[in-house]
Amino acid sequence: MHIKSLFHIDHPNAIQFVTFRTQESIRYYLQNNHADKANSAAKQQFEMDKVLDLSKEGAILNTEVIELLMQYLLSKNNSLYNLVAVSIMPNHVHIMFEQLVPLTKIMQHIKGASSLLINRHLGRSGVLWDKSYYDKIVRSEEQFRITYEYIKNNAYKAELADASKRFYGIYE
Repeated sequence: MHIKSLFHIDHPNAIQFVTFRTQESIRYYLQNNHADKANSAAKQQFEMDKVLDLSKEGAILNTEVIELLMQYLLSKNNSLYNLVAVSIMPNHVHIMFEQLVPLTKIMQHIKGASSLLINRHLGRSGVLWDKSYYDKIVRSEEQFRITYEYIKNNAYKAELADASKRFYGIYE
């Protein structure tokens, strides 16, 4: 069982909103029949967020791993992308950026390098991130504002005690 690959729109200098998840969390979500194939991709992502924000499955993005991942994402600012905002949830990441290179290259770098860093830190090996990711080009100022606020408030809405450590935004 897997989530159908989504079509990715890649455009130079586009503002992208991307969500990617730990493989364990996706496996849990799909095995428990949460997926409703009749919903649009955006609706599926919203429903998945609601379930996985409260799930402990694949929730390894905690304590020192938050800082490790945040530092890695910040280190790629101005080379792969211009970072706008990021929220590191226990089992997934929401990130908004202006892409400077092709989206596939950005995601390969982020997921590949962070997987190695996190696995090394936790003394584990194997696949960390699910191969798929959800991306949406931000097309208006209103959509930008809504997306930024969503990312900013995601950890607070999930009532995570360490919510302030999980967010970075250029306007804060």
